[in-house]
Amino acid sequence: MTLREALTRATRQLDASPDLCADAARDAALLLRHALGISHAAQLAEPERALTPAQQATFDALVQRRLANEPIQYITGEQEFYGLALRVTPAVLIPRPETEQLVEAVINEMKQAELDSKQSLRILDVGTGSGAIAIALAHHLPHARFTAVDLSATALEVAASNAARHALASRIRFVASDLLDALPPDELPLDVIVSNPPYVPTADRASLHPQVRNHEPAAALFAGPDGLDIVRRLIPQARAALRPNGLLALEIGHGQRKAVAALLTDWNGLRFLDDLQQIPRIALARRP
Repeated sequence: MTLREALTRATRQLDASPDLCADAARDAALLLRHALGISHAAQLAEPERALTPAQQATFDALVQRRLANEPIQYITGEQEFYGLALRVTPAVLIPRPETEQLVEAVINEMKQAELDSKQSLRILDVGTGSGAIAIALAHHLPHARFTAVDLSATALEVAASNAARHALASRIRFVASDLLDALPPDELPLDVIVSNPPYVPTADRASLHPQVRNHEPAAALFAGPDGLDIVRRLIPQARAALRPNGLLALEIGHGQRKAVAALLTDWNGLRFLDDLQQIPRIALARRP
């Protein structure tokens, strides 16, 4: 079987799934390149190249995993975030474009506050998962110091490997902690606390795509009946840990703007940023 034939067959298999048809061609091509260890250019240049039986078996196995709604990122073990390649496993949430907007917002806030790249900032990433936020910020704020916390030891291992991959391990301290509970006192006060916390209401579980519902870690997704159980705990802890005028930056879910605004009513400079679907997605506020 040639690359062209293998790709056509896999695309048809994926296209037959109502859950996967939208990205069938893209996913088939990604899995083929991953199975063969070739580049996009090589795939295009050699469509009549024959697969060995071992390569065909490997590719077929990957396609079957995708047909079971396993996320493509878990199959390939990688996801790009803010221009950086990150290792991802089922222990961590897959980084998403909305969270890139959170990183961008923090970088812009630092610029607007006239804090240049030479100023030493203390930044905390709460619920770091793959380390995506801390690593992207560290890459763009080279003189800042970072602490990244997560309740999952397995997630912290993934995050630490990503920091090492991008030569940032010396600038990011990873700590096992339930929110800020185990944060070392010598890390305080903080200039910035940033978080993409769990914010999906438990009642919304059935409405999620099966690749999210059945494969991504529930602890990184769900947060009580209205999705705000973690945010309610985090905001007062953040207030106690931030310096005066320190920044709190949160990713929030659909329909949560009013409730989050009420939780931050006594903070300064509260504002919300919309995502590409015009949904309020980022909450920014300053500690009084």
